[in-house]
Amino acid sequence: MKRARVAYSGAIHYAVEADGNLRLDDGRIVEETDVVWLPPVQPRTAFALGLNYAGHANELSFKAPAEPLVFLKGPNTFIGHRAKTRRPANVTNMHYECELAVVMGRTARNVKSENAYEYIRGYTVANDYVIRDYLENYYRPNLRAKNHDTCTPLGPWLVDKEDVPDPMNLAMRTYVNGKLMQEGSTRDMIFGIPELIAYLSSFMTLSEGDLILTGTPEGVVDTKAGDEVVTEIEGIGRLVNRIVADHPSGTTGKT
Repeated sequence: MKRARVAYSGAIHYAVEADGNLRLDDGRIVEETDVVWLPPVQPRTAFALGLNYAGHANELSFKAPAEPLVFLKGPNTFIGHRAKTRRPANVTNMHYECELAVVMGRTARNVKSENAYEYIRGYTVANDYVIRDYLENYYRPNLRAKNHDTCTPLGPWLVDKEDVPDPMNLAMRTYVNGKLMQEGSTRDMIFGIPELIAYLSSFMTLSEGDLILTGTPEGVVDTKAGDEVVTEIEGIGRLVNRIVADHPSGTTGKT
């Protein structure tokens, strides 16, 4: 089943897909354009992977890591489907990253990779923008580059794990203003979903609601204010986002 969180008529609702529309938790049927889409989950702890696709590491002139390169993301970064991402003033390179996001379904500690799928609730799509200007090296990689407000659209749907037979073989695509710019597959991850859950749970407890962003394939390019960016993953969803200018005064310009 595909599940969503939306704001409608002054309240937040959980909703499911219903023949191209949304059925709210109170039974009302509304059109997808009539709601404000929120991230389908509110992450407790959000983990993100750097350089988890060899092609992406190569296009950035980095070597593929010998073990997962993991960093954390704050809740301020996450926005929903059809929301706007602010591009900071004076940056020269801000690019999208289409990523499969794994949502944990229960507490996990010292999980073996062969049992990892038992701990997953479902999957969603993330577009984890990175401000390349701030990315220096392995030792100071991602906090400032990856934690700006509104920089990680998430959604539209949380898809139950039972509806995704093989999450390690899903096509991934990114379109900028309707033009295909990025194409890959989750099968090309360096560290797959079971390995990531085993790795993280080997030294810390994972909890229900935790989120793991699993990295992006090659094909990233700079984006500008006014661009519409669509990231889609086979069987999971199509996430639409627009970039707006963030002016030095802190106000968002019209685009």
